[in-house]
Amino acid sequence: MQAELDRQFMQQAIEQAQLAALAGEVPVGAVLVRDGQVIAKAFNKPITNHDPSAHAEMLALREAALAEQNYRLPGTTLYVTLEPCTMCAGAMLHARVDRIVFGTPDPKTGAAGSVLDVFAMKQINHQTTIEGGMMSEECGQLLRNFFKERR
Repeated sequence: MQAELDRQFMQQAIEQAQLAALAGEVPVGAVLVRDGQVIAKAFNKPITNHDPSAHAEMLALREAALAEQNYRLPGTTLYVTLEPCTMCAGAMLHARVDRIVFGTPDPKTGAAGSVLDVFAMKQINHQTTIEGGMMSEECGQLLRNFFKERR
């Protein structure tokens, strides 16, 4: 049952990533869920917003925090099409996200095991569960297609 829900929410994150690609942004999408309900979703907008922190994950966290009037987001799962970077990983830890499900690994800036693993540091006072590889081929293909068109 959880695996099917994970696929459904990752599909929504992929749809967000497709919107990013249409906007000329690197195709990364994120969906934040609590108790089976989407509480926020976003796609990359650093180019559009002239903001290096406007990653899909950051925008979803901001949207949820504003909606809930709380910078802490316990009991949530964040679905994201690309392995989080260190900036996003730090924000997720500060927000107290319980679980992160990502699609494709990021061998250049991934901070959930590819380059480093921020989430494995036991010194950090909040521990987040990480699951990578959900619909990895679909997520990775979006990125490959995007960059192929740019070259």
